[in-house]
This record gives sequence, C-alpha cells and structure tokens, in this order.
Amino acid sequence: MQFKVPQFLEVEDKIFGPFTFKEFIYLAGGAGMCFVIYELLGLLLGLVPMLAVAGFSLTLTFYKPNNKPFIEMLEAGLRYGLQSKLYIWKRRQNKVNPNKTIEAAKKEKEVALSVSNPRLNKSKLRDLAWSLDVLDLSKHEINK
Repeated sequence: MQFKVPQFLEVEDKIFGPFTFKEFIYLAGGAGMCFVIYELLGLLLGLVPMLAVAGFSLTLTFYKPNNKPFIEMLEAGLRYGLQSKLYIWKRRQNKVNPNKTIEAAKKEKEVALSVSNPRLNKSKLRDLAWSLDVLDLSKHEINK
C-alpha cells in the first residue's frame, strides 16, 4: 500500500490574492491602526504616527532578510535583548611601557608566544569545561 507524502510544508498558502493569511493580517492590522490614529488625532497630528505604523506594517509584510520573515528577526532581537547575559572580565597583566619602541614590544610578544606551552593542563581544562557548561543553557533547561 502506498501513501502520499506531503511536500512543501514550509510554503504558506496564498489565501487573500497574492498574500498569505499572516501577511493579510499585518496589512489589515496596520490599516486599522492608521484609521484609529486618524480618527483620534486627525490628519495633521496623526501623520507621523500613521507613517510609523504603516511602515512597520509594510515591513512585516514585504521585508524578508535572508528569505525569512521579518517577524522572526524581530523576535530574535527582542529575545536577545531581554535574556540574561554572562559577562566575564579578564584583567590583563602586561601593560605597555611608553618608553619602549613598537618593534621591541612586538619582539617581546613573539618571544612570549614562542615560549608558552600550548598543552592543556588541568586548570585550563576545568575552565573550558565550566565555560561550556555555563554557555549550554539548553542542557540545563531540559534537565529541570
């Protein structure tokens, strides 16, 4: 027995002419908000807010950066802005001496880099594991 497998699931149907249901809602909502602003403030005072609402509505409808809807970009930006962040500050030990020339400072830096051991010791490994555990928030959310 053979079954038909649905294809093109990510493509939305065009319901209202050339617009999908979401695009039509964005346009109708923007037009409705412009009408409400016009009724409340009049044309002269309401012109700037009406242009802002109309521009936002048109952006939601037609602007697709990287072939993704603008609402997804807006959601990602808001989520990033509202989430908690971890800032780690590391104090630098070496300070630049103004009496040294730039060439002498570069030579010292090259010597320091060539002398340093690239092996991973126990404390560096522990720091790396800690940073990976802290940055992988999805692992902690699933376990709760």
